[in-house]
Amino acid sequence: MSRIGKKAVTVPSGVTITVGKDNVLAVKGPKGELKQTIDRDITVEVKDGQVNFVRPTDQIRHRALHGLYRALVANLVKGVTEGYERKLELIGVGFKASNAGNVLDLTLGYSHNIIFEVPKEIKVATAQEKGQNPIITLEGIDKQLIGQVAAKLRSLRKPEPYKGKGVRYVGEVVRKKAGKAAGK
Repeated sequence: MSRIGKKAVTVPSGVTITVGKDNVLAVKGPKGELKQTIDRDITVEVKDGQVNFVRPTDQIRHRALHGLYRALVANLVKGVTEGYERKLELIGVGFKASNAGNVLDLTLGYSHNIIFEVPKEIKVATAQEKGQNPIITLEGIDKQLIGQVAAKLRSLRKPEPYKGKGVRYVGEVVRKKAGKAAGK
């Protein structure tokens, strides 16, 4: 049986979870509200500050969905209480980032600046300290959306393996290759 699916999601105080029609689960907390559609085969039980998920059979599909929806709802609960944050670092000579509201202006070594519009659900901030690499901070309540936007920003200039230049997550380790001269 799914170890993750069997675990109940604890609902902190100030968070309300309701299961509406068409198996749409709504989580409302101090930071906002998120919704998740649950597969019709999975049963959701909300009682005593706990959310439990029950699957009908031991089919592979049901076992996979059991753990998936438990994890997704746990992410929703954490999002509306604490929120999520993702930081990206720009490494390279002349790489810059600035923002005006939710519009990012990135200089990533191309012949032109990249203008990137961040969804309104996410707060974006840029920081440039002298002697440090520029940092882009994404904050919001939806873990999936923040991860998707961060991955899109990273894909604009992936870290290359020889010098390590590019956009990377803070704390990400890029394995460097030896150059052509190392073979001689």
